[in-house]
Amino acid sequence: MSRRLAFVPLKTLLGLSLILAAPAARAELKQGAEAPNFTLPATQNGKEMQYTLRDALAKGPVVLYFYPAAFTKGCTMEAHGFADAMPQFTALGASVIGVSMDKISKLDNFSVSQIKGQFPVASDSEGKVTRLYDAKMPMLDIAQRVTYVIAPEGQIIATISSESPGNHVEKALAALKTFKADTMKNRKK
Repeated sequence: MSRRLAFVPLKTLLGLSLILAAPAARAELKQGAEAPNFTLPATQNGKEMQYTLRDALAKGPVVLYFYPAAFTKGCTMEAHGFADAMPQFTALGASVIGVSMDKISKLDNFSVSQIKGQFPVASDSEGKVTRLYDAKMPMLDIAQRVTYVIAPEGQIIATISSESPGNHVEKALAALKTFKADTMKNRKK
């Protein structure tokens, strides 16, 4: 009997450890939520600046995307996708900002070599903004892959999340097209 009692707690502990090791459910900000304002050090084409969301929203919608780490395969592919689509984002009156927990020095190089200066990337090395947007990977100092499309008034009009970087650009463009069509419809009323 003592063997069985010793086995049950071990089995229970194993089960609990598997549950704790499983990735946490995503808790991104939802459509309609107010996007928290922030200011972060950023770089565009290797030129460092301060990026403030409120200032960018004054010019039009913003596509804010969080990514795990510069120069990794998926993140580089995603950055190329956003850079290649910049003419489409610009035509819709939108700007793009990428945010990671990388140091600004690493992002200086990433902005030149991978993004070709098409849009800024910001450094959230302490993860404060990443946490505000519920985009921090549990127990790791990297962001989850999540994209927010934010209306000029500051409301989130779309939240796109997946581990795959391939569909974020397409879905962000679709959300902006819908937003623009709805805005035009409302103006006609």
